[in-house]
Amino acid sequence: MSISRRHFLRTAAAASGTVLALQRSAHASGSDILKVGLIGCGGRGTGAAANALNADPGVRIVALADAFDDRIQGALKQLKQLQPDRVDVEPSRCYVGFDCYKQLIAGDVDVVLLAAPPHFRALHLAAAIEAGKHVFAEKPVGVDATGVRSVLATCELAKKKNLCVVSGLCWRYDTVIRETIKRIHDGAIGDIMAVQTSRNLGSLWHRPRQPEWTEMEFQMRNWYYFTWLGGDHNVEQQIHGIDKCTWALKDKAPATAWAVSGRQVRVDSKYGNIYDHHAVVYEYDDGSRMYALARQQPNCYNDYSEVLFGTKGRCDLQKGQITGETNWSHGQQAGDLSGYSGKRTSNNGLRPMHQVEQDEMFAAIRAGKCINNGDYMCQSTLIAIMGRTAGYTGQKLTWQQMTESKLDLSPEKYTFDATPPILPGPDGSYPIATPGVTEFV
Repeated sequence: MSISRRHFLRTAAAASGTVLALQRSAHASGSDILKVGLIGCGGRGTGAAANALNADPGVRIVALADAFDDRIQGALKQLKQLQPDRVDVEPSRCYVGFDCYKQLIAGDVDVVLLAAPPHFRALHLAAAIEAGKHVFAEKPVGVDATGVRSVLATCELAKKKNLCVVSGLCWRYDTVIRETIKRIHDGAIGDIMAVQTSRNLGSLWHRPRQPEWTEMEFQMRNWYYFTWLGGDHNVEQQIHGIDKCTWALKDKAPATAWAVSGRQVRVDSKYGNIYDHHAVVYEYDDGSRMYALARQQPNCYNDYSEVLFGTKGRCDLQKGQITGETNWSHGQQAGDLSGYSGKRTSNNGLRPMHQVEQDEMFAAIRAGKCINNGDYMCQSTLIAIMGRTAGYTGQKLTWQQMTESKLDLSPEKYTFDATPPILPGPDGSYPIATPGVTEFV
């Protein structure tokens, strides 16, 4: 990280466990079967497992873990329909509950795919790396600075153990974005003065409360709508745009951030305690700015884009287009999956980014090499958390404040009869962060 990285690493080191001796990667070049376990069996986790099967003929899915058995059974059914001869998951290797990750990691697996709600990323990643497993970790990697520091320390341990940590910030693996960013870094639009990322979209899923559910189960089933589990949508989803823009800015961290954010339309208690819009301004020491807009409100104008403004031109990153002193177009749009049928390549010749990240991870494992995306996945997560926190508090925050933040959104214990970090009031509504009132921690 470009700003206070040494300080951040020193702080993170306090959260790490004992550094184990350097190991050679499991199943380096010449091995046959790579046994893969999936923790978090929702749609993204199931998709990652399918991509892993496509990435290497020696991959076998051998274990599944999730807080809920119905999620496991749904994932298992989908995966067996795709490649039944390479999905070898016996009932004894289906692990359910909050401690499911411990059982899966303790088993005979070489690679672990982490796709549980973001709150659990630090806990699951630490356990996997300590056990000597290669890891694919979905984004974001935390919901508070305490969790991010833990992940950063774990990624440093992974480097020492020569273990892969590949991030689910998938746009860094997109062919169009990669080629466009290379030209940006080569000076195609000059010095970048401003970047704008927009993720203004509509409504998402929700799972109605059932009478047999405890409050903890309701929140876990609807993790997206609770900040302690998902981080709010500025962290859980807009992190993609923030990461792409941060990459274009050569991974420098912002000096300060302020925001105008709130909960205007999505106000029903079934939507937990997150906001429905965020507008964040990130300011950098060199005078440049990033404007990050995220809205989830139905029946509104939608926009999903990143636009970069430089001294010599501008770039529409998603379209792969540069105009100004240099005019260039990739010819394909980023993320275009025209004709994609679940295999490794779409009809337009592009490899889907979710597939590329798995392809490159398994190739690295076979070669006995280490891919470690820890630095940027931690930095982008913390930048997103910084924007959420600026919105929740209404304050202008510094990067140093964020790296030193003591906020920890963890519950006292992980059981379905335990008390979650946030509870509904007598009217059934959850307490919501109030700008100008909610304090920075």
